[in-house]
Amino acid sequence: MNLSSYQALKVERDNGILTITFNRPDTLNAVDDDMDKELSRVFIEAGHDPQTRVIILTGAGRAFSAGGDIEEMQKVIDEPQRFFDSMRRGKQIVFSMLDCQKPIIAKINGHAIGLGATLALYCDMSYAAVHAKIGDPHVAVGFVAGDGGAAIWPQLIGFAKAKEYLLTGDTLTAEHAEKIGLINYAVSADELDERVQEMATRLANGAAYAIQWTKASMNIVLKQAVTSVIDASLAYEALSNLTEDHQEAVNAFREKRKPVFKGR
Repeated sequence: MNLSSYQALKVERDNGILTITFNRPDTLNAVDDDMDKELSRVFIEAGHDPQTRVIILTGAGRAFSAGGDIEEMQKVIDEPQRFFDSMRRGKQIVFSMLDCQKPIIAKINGHAIGLGATLALYCDMSYAAVHAKIGDPHVAVGFVAGDGGAAIWPQLIGFAKAKEYLLTGDTLTAEHAEKIGLINYAVSADELDERVQEMATRLANGAAYAIQWTKASMNIVLKQAVTSVIDASLAYEALSNLTEDHQEAVNAFREKRKPVFKGR
């Protein structure tokens, strides 16, 4: 695995633990086209890397990931073909995380929003700093929650709670996310690195095949659930990309005001 081939992601390996860091701290690690392309291959390559036994996913600076990049949102409105390309990559990212037999731990060092939350929730274990907020506000920008959130949230917390959070776009505190089972642990910021490293080291020193194949076994049912949802949700998101409400949300974000939706 060529670690130096990544730029939007920072990829480092130490004692069998591969740390993948969203590396756009000046944008709160929003996912632009370059990062999207790197995410679509990094879990595939890590899964085949004989020197990697455990993966940690985290963010540089203050945030885990703020989700979609607002400038990229405008570009895909203007050039719908860009969205079709990102749909293919988005599906590949989700399934590459599910197919990667190496355990993936989310170290949620700051806010995980939208796509950022989706990526955190597809990890096998998740630790969040107590100050972090987690949420999927696709609807707040006139978007369908199509990047995998509509599949994973109900699997983790049930349909009633998942519908509440995905239809409103409300965020959760890390402590509340732990309480309802959305993440594994909410810990103090001072403890986060140590707690994640402790678990990563324990897994890296464990029986690799037993751990990997146990993950693969559990993910069979999860992949079936995701397969039943992902194509439709991505297609609906592509349709929502063409709506006036989505353009209004992008305009409002740029102009630092609340959007006025008209239902079209």
